[in-house]
Amino acid sequence: MMSANGCVTAIRLDTLKQADKPQIHLLPCEIEHDGPAGVFKFFNPTVKERKHETTVSLRGRGLKGQELHCPNGYTGLVLKEVQKPASDQEDRVVKISSVFHHFTYWNLETPPTSDDGVVMAMTWPQLAEAMHGPVD
Repeated sequence: MMSANGCVTAIRLDTLKQADKPQIHLLPCEIEHDGPAGVFKFFNPTVKERKHETTVSLRGRGLKGQELHCPNGYTGLVLKEVQKPASDQEDRVVKISSVFHHFTYWNLETPPTSDDGVVMAMTWPQLAEAMHGPVD
């Protein structure tokens, strides 16, 4: 369970066994749609790997990517809301629709670097452990 602003988000752990294990892509775009999407119908990248770069074209725009792994001991989850609450003050219930341990992070025309927020976030648990762990 997670809590924010007094509301509780409950994760239905019984849905973990039915969760898909798809290939995950984090794209540098915003899609103004809230609902099902035929992603594999519209995004089926042909990845070119050369000179330690992974490139793809999406709607004529060049993307450069890097495969990132979840930190040791962590698993990525894609959550889906079971039923939308009527207001922001109501508790939420979500199910686990997908599980992943790595994903491809894409930037628009420039390769991902260690300065990118997503790349830095993958090192956060190790940094937090060093800061808050026991000191010899």
